[in-house]
Amino acid sequence: MATGGNLLIFLSAAAAALSAVILFPAINSSWSVLKWGNDVRGRRRHQRHHLHLRLRSSFRRLHGHPQRPDSASRNLFFSQVGCNTNELNLNGKVVMPGFIDSHVHLIFGGLQMGQVELRNIKHKDDFVRKVKQAVRDKLPDQWILGGGWNNDFWGGDLPNASWLDDITPNNPVWLSRMDGHMGVANSRALKIAGITRNSDDPVGGSIIKTTEGVPTGLLVDSAMKLVRFVIPEVSIHEKRDALMRASRHALMRGVTTVVDMGRYLPGASADPVWHDLSDVYKWADSAGQMMIRVCLFFPLPSWSRLVDLMQETGHAISQWVHLGGVKAFLDGSVGSNSALFYEPYEDDTSNSGLKVTNLDWLLNATLESDRSGLQVAIHAIGDKANDMVLDMFNSVASLHGIRDRRFRIEHAQHLASGTAKRFGQQRVIASVQPDHLLDDANSAGKKLGEDRALLSSYLFKSLLDAGTHLAFGSDWPVADVNPLGSIRTALYRVPPGWESAWNPSESVALNDAIKAQTISAAYACFLDHSLGSLSPGKYADFVVLPAGSWDELVNELPSSVLATYVNGKQAYP
Repeated sequence: MATGGNLLIFLSAAAAALSAVILFPAINSSWSVLKWGNDVRGRRRHQRHHLHLRLRSSFRRLHGHPQRPDSASRNLFFSQVGCNTNELNLNGKVVMPGFIDSHVHLIFGGLQMGQVELRNIKHKDDFVRKVKQAVRDKLPDQWILGGGWNNDFWGGDLPNASWLDDITPNNPVWLSRMDGHMGVANSRALKIAGITRNSDDPVGGSIIKTTEGVPTGLLVDSAMKLVRFVIPEVSIHEKRDALMRASRHALMRGVTTVVDMGRYLPGASADPVWHDLSDVYKWADSAGQMMIRVCLFFPLPSWSRLVDLMQETGHAISQWVHLGGVKAFLDGSVGSNSALFYEPYEDDTSNSGLKVTNLDWLLNATLESDRSGLQVAIHAIGDKANDMVLDMFNSVASLHGIRDRRFRIEHAQHLASGTAKRFGQQRVIASVQPDHLLDDANSAGKKLGEDRALLSSYLFKSLLDAGTHLAFGSDWPVADVNPLGSIRTALYRVPPGWESAWNPSESVALNDAIKAQTISAAYACFLDHSLGSLSPGKYADFVVLPAGSWDELVNELPSSVLATYVNGKQAYP
């Protein structure tokens, strides 16, 4: 450790009496008050800084009993206070570890912040108006891109090319649905992509056509690549700007680390994800521009490339950029009628969903990845898809033997009876997005039938009871980055406009929800040794909340953070 330049920061209620309410979870559900250190990148690349906390008896454990540091720990603590101590007055506010968003598409989300924003649009006329406004700023032949629309908000009718053609005669348009598994193109975009009445559905996708066989403009899952392939790739400068925008947005919400699943969709090329690593993340890291930590997952088809990279760098390029594992898709989404179920959709009785990836290939690629020591994450939303992935994971573990592999299922949204227990038995992580519940509650009954939707959807409590590690995320830009909102949703499960909870028996306790956004999320990406709790040797990433006690936090969960700190330095506001 460097002997010079140590930074000692204290959380203080006054110059002479320092206090804060420190709340942070550990894997064993105990909560404690500790000091920690972290490596930060400054003028001296390997300079070690320390951040120390001192509390008064306002600190409470989860069990609600007041705790005072014992005299020995106080003496040890005070012995480290020196003349270089900086005092940080937080007025006794609650402090937690920095939140971890376990599933985002960070650069894609940052790019979408500069595109046509259709989130929360509730009428067709408003949809058309937003696109019409975007046309004014475009030259002929420039693409109009955007997304976030949810047809359930305006009654269920899907948009089509006819909504767009009259207002965009000179510009191709591509607008993705909020779940990222469907999009709508105008006729000009369809022509550029070569999509006609004679075009066949690609494997794992659908070109939606009229009864006369004319493409409507709607493309589902792997069919979206037909248009995406002809959209010009954004410039390196635009991608770097997107990272900066996205990082600032995350910090505003108290997020200090994200698991980035990349710009990758079923059937698409893996190249954009690897270009983002070289052109954006490595650039930002070497230039000292990283604001938050990222754990990167790469497309499963490129697993061998990741193995080669890890042999050169290990699991981390730096303290900011971590190499997580590989990701693939098994099915689509409920909103696009492409999530894979045992029973057909109520509103499409000939359809039970899509397998968007060949199962033999998926098994073989997972076997090779696991043999090479990579962590594997598979997207599965429908009940049949989740069971199929669990079966596959079980086969891989049986063939390769016991090890700490931490397989992940991304979303685990709808589960058949008994499936929640399998997650715990197989030690498979459920990477879930609570705020998706808010979007799905009104439509799931129509799609699946009320009883099936109620019994199978977002079974957080059942998963926890089975001993499953839950990791909360947003899937941004599908839902907004908002960990406090996700925690609130997991606690109360009350969708907008509802007076009561959707299946309240699956609500979770506050401490479990906080763990899913901190230490359990860190565990889910093998970063629990350095993130997720305020512990010795971990990075000094934390958030300050507008609450003065645990009781106040329980009674009224805040909707925003007061401040976000990364490496012991204030990053927001």
